[in-house]
Amino acid sequence: MLVKTYGSAVIGVDAMTITVEVNLDRGMKYFLVGLPDNAVKESQQRIEAALKNVGYKMPGKKIVINMAPADIRKEGSAYDLTIATGILAASGQINNESVGDYIIMGELSLDGSLQPIKGALPIAIQARKEGFKGFILPKQNAREAAIVNNLDVYGVESIKEVIDFFNNEKELQPTVIDTRKEFYKNLENTDLDFADVKGQENIKRAMEIAAAGGHNVILIGPPGAGKTMLAKRLPSILPPLTLNEALETTKIHSVGGILSKDTSLISERPFRSPHHTISDVALVGGGGYPQPGEISLAHNGVLFLDELPEFKRTVLEVMRQPLEERKVTISRAKITVDYPASFMLIASMNPCPCGYYNHPEKDCVCSPGVVQKYLSKVSGPLLDRIDLHVEVTPVSFNELNTPHKSESSKDIRERVIKAREIQKVRFKDKDGIYANAQMSSKQLREVCQIDEAGQNLLKNAMEKLGLSARAYDRILKVARTIADLDNSPNIETVHLAEAIQYRSLDREGWAG
Repeated sequence: MLVKTYGSAVIGVDAMTITVEVNLDRGMKYFLVGLPDNAVKESQQRIEAALKNVGYKMPGKKIVINMAPADIRKEGSAYDLTIATGILAASGQINNESVGDYIIMGELSLDGSLQPIKGALPIAIQARKEGFKGFILPKQNAREAAIVNNLDVYGVESIKEVIDFFNNEKELQPTVIDTRKEFYKNLENTDLDFADVKGQENIKRAMEIAAAGGHNVILIGPPGAGKTMLAKRLPSILPPLTLNEALETTKIHSVGGILSKDTSLISERPFRSPHHTISDVALVGGGGYPQPGEISLAHNGVLFLDELPEFKRTVLEVMRQPLEERKVTISRAKITVDYPASFMLIASMNPCPCGYYNHPEKDCVCSPGVVQKYLSKVSGPLLDRIDLHVEVTPVSFNELNTPHKSESSKDIRERVIKAREIQKVRFKDKDGIYANAQMSSKQLREVCQIDEAGQNLLKNAMEKLGLSARAYDRILKVARTIADLDNSPNIETVHLAEAIQYRSLDREGWAG
């Protein structure tokens, strides 16, 4: 007897329906075909033990299972429940009338219970698109999949519940999530606030500019100056995620398998902070079967690279293309996948190996030339993609001891949102551009017009401060953002002057 059940394979951030065909015939062997990997092949032992432990058994016949389309490699253990349901239906142990109406996914434990799967959200989206009646999956993933409307999502704890459901012996209750309510519930939640940071008002101003224009930032300063503390608070002043951004972000985290069982929808901007020992594949994504890397997990949020020069050169260089394209393409012999990677890069570094170059109180003990060599670990092309270079100085005792409370993230965020609204109107006809940092050279000439006084200021700055040519466009983009924060239609000389000071590493002689 032939029975078809349906599972799904996740490719990139999208899903593809897999048809599992189970045929029983005379004989005693078990055949699994359709390009399964080792984890899928091992399902026979898990299924056999699980069925036995819930009171059912593998049929004593020749079992042929085909996973179509047969030219797509099937990965992982999530097909256990799909295959087991097909075997039970083909052998007449459960009613086979409605098994084809559902996407069925889950990893079986030997006692028949189910383990969570990856990619439940994109699978649910594809199931709705193809008109399936429902989606049966482990209970741990039910809330994540239930944010997809017009699809019944059934979270189950064991295969026994699935068997009883198809035999009409037990009703399963669909998991219901109010997507908009879930989204808005945690929208304003944040544990970190700029009000906690004493002093550093000039750095907070730089972070506000970065948030308002979507600019990348590098913080240079001695140990203990507050670089990490400031970076971790950046998401608290970014505009809230839109519902579409939240769904897109949740999709990537679902594929990566890092959503907690209580999470249905990510409503806070991601903040990813990988250690400097990370590999290039872990950062941008990849592997034999491509998985999203840290830059994709930071999509619509912040990627923080602490101690930037300590990262391997190859790791930093692979970021150059994603920073420009805002996506990463991973190609293998038989598959090519695109992962979105639109993130803000925040990097921090010490000015030298000992950390005290240019320190107002402590002496640098590095030998001549070591400072420049240390800074040169970060390549020019990468620095070219960082708009703001900000020097962070230590906070004095008087600033730390002041009872005066700093401005809260909520107040800063309101100004950032207003500036982003101006940019939203400005780029309404430009696909894929929502902030000043994403402007092309052509758009820069159209949007960033400066008067004669501004041109003279910029010319003098480049000549006297030794600014490099690559700083020119960056200064204009940052000046445009500063003007937006001031609600000014034109870029004034005061805006240019402030933008110029945020190019520390471009100044000749800065590092001796």
